[in-house]
Amino acid sequence: MTPVIVALFDDYGIADRVRTELVADGFPTDRVELTSLLETGQADSEPGDAFVARVANYFHTLLDQDEKHNGEADVFAQRVRNGNSAVTVHPRTDYEIESARAILHRNKPVAVEEILH
Repeated sequence: MTPVIVALFDDYGIADRVRTELVADGFPTDRVELTSLLETGQADSEPGDAFVARVANYFHTLLDQDEKHNGEADVFAQRVRNGNSAVTVHPRTDYEIESARAILHRNKPVAVEEILH
């Protein structure tokens, strides 16, 4: 499994600031993604006729790698479709995991899912 942390924020501005903070901390831009109604990000590269299908496929690709997270993909997709914004981080080291957690949690996400195996 590929390590991934996905955090959901009520506000696009906060999510955008979190992405900037992660990149400033040293995360490459290709390992930090923002998904929202305003900025579809990687979800746009998923199959599907409309954003609704593409965003659902995107979160299933990320979160269905671990059985403990079944069902969370649909919750995250629905919340993004309803106006929340998601920041996805692909950490590679223990330092990056801890750094991403600190930055994400400091900005008070409404939900966080981690797959770190």
